[in-house]
Amino acid sequence: MSRIGKQPIAIPAQVKVEVKGQNIKVEGPKGKLNWELPARTSLKVEGDKIVVSRAGDDAQSKALHGLSRALVNNMVKGVSEGYVKKLEIQGVGFKAAVAGKIVNLALGYSHPINYSIPDQIKVTVEENTKITIEGPDKMMVGKVASEIRAYYPPEPYKGKGVRYAGEHVQRKEGKTVQ
Repeated sequence: MSRIGKQPIAIPAQVKVEVKGQNIKVEGPKGKLNWELPARTSLKVEGDKIVVSRAGDDAQSKALHGLSRALVNNMVKGVSEGYVKKLEIQGVGFKAAVAGKIVNLALGYSHPINYSIPDQIKVTVEENTKITIEGPDKMMVGKVASEIRAYYPPEPYKGKGVRYAGEHVQRKEGKTVQ
């Protein structure tokens, strides 16, 4: 058995789990998520726990067993608690603002960058330089954070750019005149 896959998933009181064949729908206070289980795995709701099992003992079934359990666990946690990623912008004149479903970024380019916010994701900006990304889908929150960061990753000489909160950037020494 997969060490991760065999652990049951506890269902919080405010979360509803619905299974129809290979399709699983999870609904909670933070939103709704659905996902299609891989063919070699199955899922059962037993009281206030979810148990993921697999059909065979081949390598791919074992891998999908642990993966499926982890993804369903992330869904349950996401709709009950939600996921948060924080970004920081550093640099003179670098700033961000949210207008409806668009994040406007001024990152030192000759043009502003407009990023469309996907559904179920909430983006807030504090002090023009601190971006908070929230949502029930862990994968989508991480994707949005990485896409915003990719517009101007932190550079090693001056440290300018968009970075994750708490991210350490290894600084380099610039050229020296001899």
